[in-house]
Amino acid sequence: MEVILAKNSGFCSGVQKAVDTAESIYGDNVYILGELIHNSTVTKKIESLGTKTVNDIDEVSGGTVIIRSHGVGRDTLEELERRGIKVINCTCPFVMRTQQIVGKYHDEGYAIFIAGERNHPEVIGLQGWCENSAIVIGDDYEKLDLNGYEKVCLVSQTTYSDAKFQKILEFFMKFSIKTLEVFPTICYTTKERQKEAEILSKTCDAMVVVGGGNSSNTKKLTSICRENCGNVYFISDPKELDYKKFKDFKKVGIVAGASTPKAQSMEVFLKMEEVTEVKSTNAMEEAMTAMGDEQKFRRGQCIVATISSATDDGLALYINNTKKEIMLPKEEIDCENYDKAEYSQKVGEDIEVMITGLNPVTLSQKAIKLRKEEEEFIAKIKDGEIFTVTIDGTNKGGLTAKLGSYDVFVPSSQIRIGFVKDLEKYKGKQLRLKAEKVENNGRRKQIVGSQRVILEAEKAERDAAQAAKEEAFFSAVAEGDVVTGTVVRFAQFGAFVDVNGFDCLAHISDLSWTNAATPADVLEIGKQYEFKVLKCDRETKKVSLGYKQLQPKPWQLAADKYAIGDVIKGKVVRIVNFGAFVEVEKGIDGLVHVSQISHEWLEDPTTALKVGEEIEAKIVDMDVEKEKMTLSIKALTPAPAKEEKPARAKKAEGEEAAEGEEKPKRQRKEKKVDDDGEPREWNEGGVTGVSLGDILNNNN
Repeated sequence: MEVILAKNSGFCSGVQKAVDTAESIYGDNVYILGELIHNSTVTKKIESLGTKTVNDIDEVSGGTVIIRSHGVGRDTLEELERRGIKVINCTCPFVMRTQQIVGKYHDEGYAIFIAGERNHPEVIGLQGWCENSAIVIGDDYEKLDLNGYEKVCLVSQTTYSDAKFQKILEFFMKFSIKTLEVFPTICYTTKERQKEAEILSKTCDAMVVVGGGNSSNTKKLTSICRENCGNVYFISDPKELDYKKFKDFKKVGIVAGASTPKAQSMEVFLKMEEVTEVKSTNAMEEAMTAMGDEQKFRRGQCIVATISSATDDGLALYINNTKKEIMLPKEEIDCENYDKAEYSQKVGEDIEVMITGLNPVTLSQKAIKLRKEEEEFIAKIKDGEIFTVTIDGTNKGGLTAKLGSYDVFVPSSQIRIGFVKDLEKYKGKQLRLKAEKVENNGRRKQIVGSQRVILEAEKAERDAAQAAKEEAFFSAVAEGDVVTGTVVRFAQFGAFVDVNGFDCLAHISDLSWTNAATPADVLEIGKQYEFKVLKCDRETKKVSLGYKQLQPKPWQLAADKYAIGDVIKGKVVRIVNFGAFVEVEKGIDGLVHVSQISHEWLEDPTTALKVGEEIEAKIVDMDVEKEKMTLSIKALTPAPAKEEKPARAKKAEGEEAAEGEEKPKRQRKEKKVDDDGEPREWNEGGVTGVSLGDILNNNN
């Protein structure tokens, strides 16, 4: 048995784009408006990724919406934008062109007619570009009454039957329509598949059509096959087919819809091989000879053609040595703005174009320019120029990407310095590469690239620059030097300071004489200060700086701020049994001896003072060199009045005291000792006898 697999199997470019997008952007907050494609296998795979399929935008709550290849109405896109929902538009370029035509001519007052299926999602979307005013026609087109229409625009669903569209067009031409604009907007892929289906079905004993049950283009392929072949099998899954039935057929053809993965049509082909011997896998080449001169061309070939006419859509070109006239779309002409009038003057001139597609042949002038630019760029890459690619896939050995017409491969060992465990995380990311190998043998165009060599070269350059910077730094800086540095960041233990591009550390203990709690209490990030180099170690590459060493100590300024007799305000910071220490300012404390707290004798200073209490005191002594200050609180309060004792009668000299009468004692100074062993003295009148030396010694 001979089995022929149609060349145009697998996804068309529009469907492929939609599927690739859905497989790369997915999740709980991603939605697809309508079924992505008419293929249950692909649909289930997308849903398994967490993407939700919805039929109305009211079902979308924020996030991202993917527009499938069938497209949607202009009003839907505007509403999604108004709601602030991100839109990824995967509308097929052929559908998008039809939308623009419908929108343009509707706005100009034309009656819109669409040849297609009324309930097909593409047609429903097209209605949204003309306020749902289009008249959709199909097999019932002969019932139309076109009398009275002055301006008519006729377009086609992109997957509609080309043969049927031609019949509809002939019908429209019978009426006296003043202005009739016709756009046969059936996509090239659809035409190619329909032509292949027609040729194969005329030469094969049996046909297998693979595609979704809801797929419009697949149904049309089936219809074409049944017109020419009595044994047609329409399946949506290769498992549905009973392959034993095909043993008695001599020639079997396999065609597939545009929304059918190539793997499914290949599965049918391989299972055919299992039940019978397959004689030819390239018989399609023979079958396609009926297409005539097109078989003389190859994709990527540059040819010379003659301009035969200029139209609104582009140039009609006569291909030399053939009887073919092929359209060069204006989008593929190498010019800034296509001017029909200008090119009409060039009719008869020759231009060079490239064959970009076969069956039917498609042409491009821009492709030649792009190829030349690519060749120039590849030459630079061969010379070592760095280029950038976006990773689109992985395989067992590394990462894959595309650069123009070249496949790019990055071995896993060349992605970065070190081992790469997870290749998947690089999908969608950009890599800078240098070419290790460039291959172009006509069949294979591949670049093997490395990012690692770039990173290693940059690291070596950085290391060399850093070494030179360090050498210059340590040659110019020594311990004791005063340097200017910029504070770049803080740590709990200090501040890092940039001095001539070198990181130095100012420890928190060297920032302030008053014991700062954090570096931010003294310094500010981004500001420049002067520092003293405290330690400079070339071997360990460590430099310690001091900030406080260049600042005056608080006691050095005390003589200019305070004098004996001044009254100060301070806060009690510590209480001991012989008195209280008062913070006059940060770095300067004074002692209020217990005897100077109150006019009354105190056993314990805490009975009169509390830590944290704000007090006023008088400076009674100060020694700047010894950093000592003596304060008195009681000096600011008047002494209490003394109580007068009643007078006693003098006894006669030598007179003995009466029996039982206590003899008067001599007033004498008593010396008491505190609980902690500190001596304290006082007179009965309450005036202290403690010396300044005792107070200062206690303060120590």
